[in-house]
Amino acid sequence: MDENVSNAIANGLRLREIDVTTTSEVNLIGASDEEQVTFAVNEQRVIFTQDDDFLKLHQAGVSHNGITYCRQRSRTIGEIINTLALIWEWVEPDDIKGKVEFI
Repeated sequence: MDENVSNAIANGLRLREIDVTTTSEVNLIGASDEEQVTFAVNEQRVIFTQDDDFLKLHQAGVSHNGITYCRQRSRTIGEIINTLALIWEWVEPDDIKGKVEFI
């Protein structure tokens, strides 16, 4: 989860026993988007963001393990949690690698 995402989303996913890290937990507050992508690649994680800059990185061809994106204020926290839980349950890591999933 990047730093612009509500901690309530991380907490809701953890209640569903989904392994989540937040930017603050891994000391990446204020880090560049590129640094966050590098961390996610090294840790084999998909990024969830509401920041358009990650879409620009994807369009520029930056390698990543997958990005899930939701425009700010377009979904409720509950809707985001439920959708991310479905993605976690049904999408294989190789199927999202290098792709963007819009929610």
